[in-house]
Amino acid sequence: MPQKIAIIGAGAAGMSCAASLAAHPDRFAVTLVDVASLTGGQATSIPLDASQFGASWLNDGVQGGSPIFRHTFRFFRQHGHEPQPVQLQVAFGKGRDAFFTNVFPSPLIEASRPEILKLGRVLKCIKYAMPILGLVPVKTLLSLFRFSAHFGTRVVLPLLALFLGTGNQTPNVPCILLERLFDDPQMRLWEYDADSLLPNRPTMYTFPNLGDFYRDWTADLQARGVEVLLNTRTEILRRHPRDGVTLSFTTSTSTPAESAHSTSVKRDFDYLVLCTQPDESKNLLGSLATWKEKYVLGGVRFYNDLTITHCDAAYFTRTFETQCTPDLCVEKKKDKARDERIAFAQSSSACQSDGWQGFHPMYYTHSYANAPECIEMGFDCSNYQHQFRQALGEGNPSPPPDRHVYQTIFLDDSRRDLWTCDEIDADKVIARKEWHQFGHRWQHYLRVVPGMMFLNGKNRTFYAGSWTMVNMHEIACISGIAAAHRLGATYEPFDDLAEDLFAKYLLVCHGVRHKKQSKKQS
Repeated sequence: MPQKIAIIGAGAAGMSCAASLAAHPDRFAVTLVDVASLTGGQATSIPLDASQFGASWLNDGVQGGSPIFRHTFRFFRQHGHEPQPVQLQVAFGKGRDAFFTNVFPSPLIEASRPEILKLGRVLKCIKYAMPILGLVPVKTLLSLFRFSAHFGTRVVLPLLALFLGTGNQTPNVPCILLERLFDDPQMRLWEYDADSLLPNRPTMYTFPNLGDFYRDWTADLQARGVEVLLNTRTEILRRHPRDGVTLSFTTSTSTPAESAHSTSVKRDFDYLVLCTQPDESKNLLGSLATWKEKYVLGGVRFYNDLTITHCDAAYFTRTFETQCTPDLCVEKKKDKARDERIAFAQSSSACQSDGWQGFHPMYYTHSYANAPECIEMGFDCSNYQHQFRQALGEGNPSPPPDRHVYQTIFLDDSRRDLWTCDEIDADKVIARKEWHQFGHRWQHYLRVVPGMMFLNGKNRTFYAGSWTMVNMHEIACISGIAAAHRLGATYEPFDDLAEDLFAKYLLVCHGVRHKKQSKKQS
């Protein structure tokens, strides 16, 4: 008789877990539950006015990822959705003394060469002094090796903030993540360069319409026998190491012809997979939580952020550096590689299938003048997401700034006094969303990540979600697959890098070694 598995949370982790278990319908009967009305969690899409912006939709939560997102891309392709490559351009800081980019050399980078050289040496120290030095917070590392405050707040912290989306908690991030950013052959985003720091425009991938993808994925799971309960609240009534788990589901329904009402049902399951945020998981467990669960789940710190999607070009230009102006660019010095980068940045705007000719940043950051350790983030979604370029056509120039779609992300509402969200023209706001995000503090990697192996599988409960390691859609997918694997689902190898990442996650968060099989290409 199939084991009955309840998965709470239908984001990337829960969907991946359900998909892995659904491959074995003779062994698992899967119920996937979420309080929301749609699957996907934070991976959401919103509609746009195509006549104004050129595209009819926007991914407003999760926008894209790096080439390591192998499991994510595989799920996309299995359901007929293709991620699209883009040559990443970024713009850090505001003003001549605070600005740098990976597109062309700037005065800040020219003046920072001695510290860039030192950073290269420090990265090697971190690599060879793990795990001790790797868990040291970045702010301590910068002080320990006597980097200038200007270099730390203008260069190092923005780099990490962009890579991890850690915002104002970036000073507390463990420095091993800084080393991974440059040196890890699997996860690095930038190629370290002693002269320019960021010499390349790395290939990233933008996601397909996530609303459509998760709708299709949900339909596929249902066709394969997965019971999907949305608009449903869960209460954990009982957990027993031998007898299983008892849950209560309360499903709310509403139609135009009737007022909203709810129905409750009590059901028994063999195992529970919690694919919810740790604070929500802790609340669901209530008095049933063990001291280990309280300790590990309680170690995750959350911060409330605000994302405003808008078309206020005047505000965005005031806030970030959007143009390659002469004062932001160093003079040509008959250095072929460097001069080519300057020429590229100053060339005429032209749409390409994988990005843009000319300086068209996609990611932006800037630090607040009165709190330089705090960061504000932004996106020019029209430069970044592929649907805008596809609608525009190759070779065409960028549309006027007021026809671009922007996002500005205000981080950590405890520092709301720094936010400039009130300066955005209310008539140009497209969407406004609040997010509950965990911080990648060094304590997270000392207490939470290594603690997961002591929770997973105990009391017939498993945990999955990006919070178990790093806030990436790919980690969410791997975590769900790993939970399914622990329950008995087969992990089918399809890519060397994908299997390696899966094996590392399984070892760190489950304490289980993965026995590699022969590879299958798909």
